[in-house]
Amino acid sequence: GGDALLFQHLFWFFGHPAVYIIFLPATGMVSSIIPVFARRPTFGHLGLVLSLIAVGFLSFGLWVHHMFATGLPKLGASFFTASSMMIAIPNGVQIFCWLATLWDGRPVIRTPLLFVFGFFFIFVIGGLTGVMLASVPLDLQVHDTYFVVAHFHYVLIGGSVFPLLGAAYFWFPKVTGRMMSERLGRWHFWLAFIGFNAAFFPMHLVGLWGMPRRVYTYPAELGWGNINLFISAGALLFFLSFVLFTFNLVHGALKGTSAGNNPWDAGTLEWATSSPPPSYNFARIPIVTHIEPLWAEREALPVATGLRVDARELLISTVAEAHPDIREKSAAPSIWPLLAALAVGGTFLYSIFTPWAIVWGAAPIAITLIGWFWPKGDPEDEE
Repeated sequence: GGDALLFQHLFWFFGHPAVYIIFLPATGMVSSIIPVFARRPTFGHLGLVLSLIAVGFLSFGLWVHHMFATGLPKLGASFFTASSMMIAIPNGVQIFCWLATLWDGRPVIRTPLLFVFGFFFIFVIGGLTGVMLASVPLDLQVHDTYFVVAHFHYVLIGGSVFPLLGAAYFWFPKVTGRMMSERLGRWHFWLAFIGFNAAFFPMHLVGLWGMPRRVYTYPAELGWGNINLFISAGALLFFLSFVLFTFNLVHGALKGTSAGNNPWDAGTLEWATSSPPPSYNFARIPIVTHIEPLWAEREALPVATGLRVDARELLISTVAEAHPDIREKSAAPSIWPLLAALAVGGTFLYSIFTPWAIVWGAAPIAITLIGWFWPKGDPEDEE
């Protein structure tokens, strides 16, 4: 009694926002890397943040563009065409803010920034082909062809893998206290950039020529053999770039030059402590007064004073200005959060099989939550 169309709706309502779960953290990495190597704070920071939120919101309203070939009503298809094209607007705002930051700065070309440049080139192409696929007539023409494969990889590899590689080079010294080789990093970038484009750009062409995906071989007379051989060579080159990256990673961790606390002269807070950082992060909690606090406070970072040294305390700040406000005693280690999670998870898992699970599961959930929130601590804390 299953409904294949309903399954597709449920699958893509989950599956398309999942793409942005992969992509949005990468945009945060790009937003952290660019100001450091542009040597200036991010241009239009508020607009950049709001556009990220807009992308997350809009990502839930365009899943049906995966289903244009299923015979949906034309009015519904037109709505999802519009929403699929609309999401290009906040993405365009992000690209503009990043490029404006570089344009108005004094860029220092290092390996992390090279991967950001690669991200710009590849992701913009993927976004443009996404706008093309949002059009129902073109989507019907290239549905289930290698044009879709090319678009998908330009968006995801360009939009997440290249920023992730840049982030690996950027934060590697913070994690290990050592630097990866800049020369090997540049070789890695160019091998990856050339190999990726050689592998996936021709797929746009064979897709437009009608080459379907999910078919393992094709008649030779179709004439796709040579271009598929070229694609395979590009994929091999792309693979070799990751072999070089792995070698650089291991070599850097074992024999890389000492990084120091802040090798990039970055302005964000993680670079205010040693590399690698101690388990406690900061001996004294710093007060953040600027979006790039280490650039704003070159002499010494202001710190919070008055916290107890014989017990764990949290510093709570004001909501708008983030000024230090009150002290809050940190909770002691407890088994109750784990038990509460097990009770909730078991209840929902069992509810798949019977609705009575919600009734029977309410008791252990209530017990674990009461145990979690029951007042604990010294008599003065209870008062």
